[in-house]
Amino acid sequence: MQVNTLILGAGAAGMMCAAQAGPSTLVIDHAKAPGEKIRISGGGRCNFTNMHTDPARFLGANPHFHKSALKRYTQWDFLDLVDRYKIAWHEKTLGQLFCDDKATQIIEMLRAELTKAGAELWLKTSLVDLDHDGTHYKASLDRDGTRHTVTARNLVLATGGKSIPKMGATGLAYDIAKRFGHRLTETRPALVPLTFTDQRFAPLSGVATPVVAQANGTAFEEAMLFTHRGLSGPAVLQISSYWTEGDPVTVNLLPHTDLAQTLKTARTTHGKRNVTTALGDVLPERLVSFLADDLPLDGNVADLSDKRIDDITTRLKHWSLTPSGSEGYRTAEVTLGGISTDRIDSKTMMSRDVPGLYMIGEAVDVTGWLGGYNFQWAWSSGVAAGQAIVASS
Repeated sequence: MQVNTLILGAGAAGMMCAAQAGPSTLVIDHAKAPGEKIRISGGGRCNFTNMHTDPARFLGANPHFHKSALKRYTQWDFLDLVDRYKIAWHEKTLGQLFCDDKATQIIEMLRAELTKAGAELWLKTSLVDLDHDGTHYKASLDRDGTRHTVTARNLVLATGGKSIPKMGATGLAYDIAKRFGHRLTETRPALVPLTFTDQRFAPLSGVATPVVAQANGTAFEEAMLFTHRGLSGPAVLQISSYWTEGDPVTVNLLPHTDLAQTLKTARTTHGKRNVTTALGDVLPERLVSFLADDLPLDGNVADLSDKRIDDITTRLKHWSLTPSGSEGYRTAEVTLGGISTDRIDSKTMMSRDVPGLYMIGEAVDVTGWLGGYNFQWAWSSGVAAGQAIVASS
């Protein structure tokens, strides 16, 4: 079988690329269904993009690489596609856009788009072997136990990263890229809960509170959730992309409360109240009880000296914690790092060294913030590669 383009991976980036790459395109995936990460994302409603998509909200060794694709296919372009398919959507906090109904609507839309473009989708299909003769790629595929040989002028690596291995994630794109001489940027789990080996926060499991979490000079203001194993919630998932093992995370538990002034006022107006009771007005009670083991929270508010008030305030607004690690790829939403962008053309997503080799989506060293940014990178990079393939045909 001969095709113009073979796309490895029927995820967000792969299907988006297929919808643009024109006829004689074959997309393969070892899964039983396409777009599995789309299906489970956003609690089953798919946080498909973000109104505030901006290049500054993406990480990578080259902070400029992703600008071209994101500028040429924006969040508004994808939203227009969603609207054309009459998929109802709503905006949640911080510009996050979700389907009103099910995430499978996005998958069905992408399948319809790739079919309309003349592309073919093979599921339950594995790559057995791959060769390149300088002009064409020759792939040996196993489809439902039957061996097929496919020759293609273009090969697109869209198999993602290592996150959520139970959904079939592997490092296949990395292995193929390395084989063709591309360098890898160190990978690690990102948008992932942080853990503590002593499980110190187990008594607080389920408690959530708004915070500002900071690590290595970057801060996020969102909710933090205590778990049996450590810390989660949007603020922690966001900061995990900037945190490295051994570094502290500083948490401001009261980002919008002038605690020192509040306690000094309460000292004269409600002096007989317990300190813990007063703090319970601004923090979850279970958290206050937990903190009482380490902070001087005994006695009444009237007994608090200015020095003690300042000490409590400082401790609560600069709570330094050093996680032992993270939940790892098992629960990470994305993989940080990946195929280095130094030998990829930012306009076409094609290798600068190997003709017809394209790399898109999560497999590449571009990682977005939590909130629909990584899907937008999948759409934008997929379109960039697909349009480049058509232009070169």
